[in-house]
Amino acid sequence: MLVMLASRMIFDSGFPGFDRKKTEHSTKKIDLERNRLRSKMPRYAHIVVGPAGSGKSTYVSAMLAHAEACQRSMFAVNLDPAAEIFNYNPIADIRELIQIEDVMEDKSLNYGPNGALVFAIEYLMKNLDWLAEKLGTTEDDYILFDTPGQIELISHLSVIKDLTKYLENLNFHICIVFLLDSQFISDISKYFSSLVVSLITLINLELPMINLLTKVDKMTPDQRKLLEDLLEPNSNLLNENSPCFTRTKNDKFYRLSKAFAQIIDDYSLQKFLPFSVLEEDLMNDVLLVADNCIQYGEDAEVFAKDIEF
Repeated sequence: MLVMLASRMIFDSGFPGFDRKKTEHSTKKIDLERNRLRSKMPRYAHIVVGPAGSGKSTYVSAMLAHAEACQRSMFAVNLDPAAEIFNYNPIADIRELIQIEDVMEDKSLNYGPNGALVFAIEYLMKNLDWLAEKLGTTEDDYILFDTPGQIELISHLSVIKDLTKYLENLNFHICIVFLLDSQFISDISKYFSSLVVSLITLINLELPMINLLTKVDKMTPDQRKLLEDLLEPNSNLLNENSPCFTRTKNDKFYRLSKAFAQIIDDYSLQKFLPFSVLEEDLMNDVLLVADNCIQYGEDAEVFAKDIEF
């Protein structure tokens, strides 16, 4: 006890050359610099988009399970106010902020389902502090954002783009993941129109993007044979005499499909990866491509135990 008291007296009286205020100031500067560097540590995100029914929520839940199996930390955010059931636990759920049923029941708004959904997303954009609080400030986060299937949120409105800009200000590295149901290839017109939607998404959001052809495990044998050509689409597909495509009997619409196909050829920006939640190898491939897009892991420290000699 006497030793502790003596030590306290010496410390309070000061050592030769010891400046308490200067030391406290230096400590504060170190803390501020540490926080500044931490705020610059990158965070990572997938913005999962695509037509309704393309498997966005399934993709998110499957990737979360896959990441857990790989001992990787990954989280999810639900941005679909009309979602009813999904198999993951989000760290943020827009339904906690606004209920689409409440919007539709508001007599002063008089919105239908689509109008209510747009209103809900715009309401979120006016309350981004809520989202920021849910996301927290932990560095090196990897978050999947599950979005609604209404493509007009990207093609006609700026809400998704505004959201990505906000996330970039929070130092997120973002990759757009565009999902297309493989069953769309049963009709050549639907297939090429979906490719145009994918191109519109790329142009409007101006971010790295990967295209996934989902549910490939449900493709017919004839479709499977053509899968390699479908993953790198071009106008030659219109000339294929393949039973996997149902050619429309209306020549006018067939010519429209050819025009869409020519756009795809001109830009040469469309390439798909096959995806199925039942095939681990495909999930590994998709995650690797996404990681490369957002430069995930490039700042990680390398330890001797991580290197195979």
